[in-house]
Amino acid sequence: MSEYTKNIVDIDEKLRLIGTAHVSSTSVNLVKEQISKYNPDIVAVELCKSRLESIKKPDGIDNENLLKIITDGKAAMIILQSALSVQQRKMGIDSGEKPGAELLAAINLADEANIPVELIDRDVIITLRRAWHKMGLREKSRVLEALLLDDDDEKFDLEELLEDSDLLSNMMEDVYKIAPNAGYVLIDERDAFLSGRIQQIRGKGKILAIVGAGHLSGIQENLKKSAMESTSRLSELNEQPKKPSWPKFLMVAIPLFLATMIGKSAYEGDISKIMDDLSIWLVLNATLAGFGVMIARGHPVSIIVGALASPITSLNPSLAAGWFAGYTQLKMSPPTGKDASDFLKFTSFYSVFFKNKVGRVLMVTTLGNLGSSAGSILALLIIYLGWI
Repeated sequence: MSEYTKNIVDIDEKLRLIGTAHVSSTSVNLVKEQISKYNPDIVAVELCKSRLESIKKPDGIDNENLLKIITDGKAAMIILQSALSVQQRKMGIDSGEKPGAELLAAINLADEANIPVELIDRDVIITLRRAWHKMGLREKSRVLEALLLDDDDEKFDLEELLEDSDLLSNMMEDVYKIAPNAGYVLIDERDAFLSGRIQQIRGKGKILAIVGAGHLSGIQENLKKSAMESTSRLSELNEQPKKPSWPKFLMVAIPLFLATMIGKSAYEGDISKIMDDLSIWLVLNATLAGFGVMIARGHPVSIIVGALASPITSLNPSLAAGWFAGYTQLKMSPPTGKDASDFLKFTSFYSVFFKNKVGRVLMVTTLGNLGSSAGSILALLIIYLGWI
């Protein structure tokens, strides 16, 4: 393993960093060797609880979890999280190793040796939300285009990736070119968070920290700061981004506006205008919500449920038509264990979200909600234009 010494960094006698490629069999062997040789008191790994769970249970998406994702309104976030894993998963498939194999190996070896394990990465959902919040519309479109429309089948030499720090630097620079604000959250913020967590556990003994090789230089720079400065940033870096106020305002404004228009017609005794406005509301809500579910290749019953639910759910800020359509899709075409496994492999966006049953449930939920929202806004615009 001497050829990979550049990926082994001793900060001092009680802290060693190991830089790995998360999909390399060489990294797995390197981790095993270093745990045995270094004999740490603590093994720290670049994982959060949710990522650890997904590595331990690669088929962990079941119908109960899907139902929770739907009711919690997290379908769109899971889609983004999955899309961000495309390249890493492709690299894992190409190399014969699953992403995170070396991190799981480290945890298993530590458990066997009764060595405590510390998860030092920020929760992946918080990271994604902060990245999405930080990006402008232009960056979001670039990221989605790169993740979902890029058919480049470039193969990576994983051993070269592990050896060549310049190659890693170039990959990091590519992130910044596409979306500098997202790059800041995904790379710089996480460097600071990982460093803060390492500083937080420094007093517990001899630490072996296993992180992605691309984070090595950033972590080293952050560790030069005082422990107090690094740890004091953890709460700030772990904050959920504030949700914009306009969606809440819109959800309340839409039913109020519709009620006002209908109330005005009722006051004036214009029954035909009331019927026209209600027809516009019902038709556009139902049509666009159903169309969204149809684009997602939802079951015919899911299309009908989404269409019927939309005119009603659009009047209630606590409900969404996509939830009903997604739940129906889950019941009418329940995913199997193989669907869950294939979804997590993420071979391509189309096959995962339009052919796979797990992905289809998520897409039905997301596109059903988008269609319902579009229907509500368009209906109100037409109703308003009819009054001026």
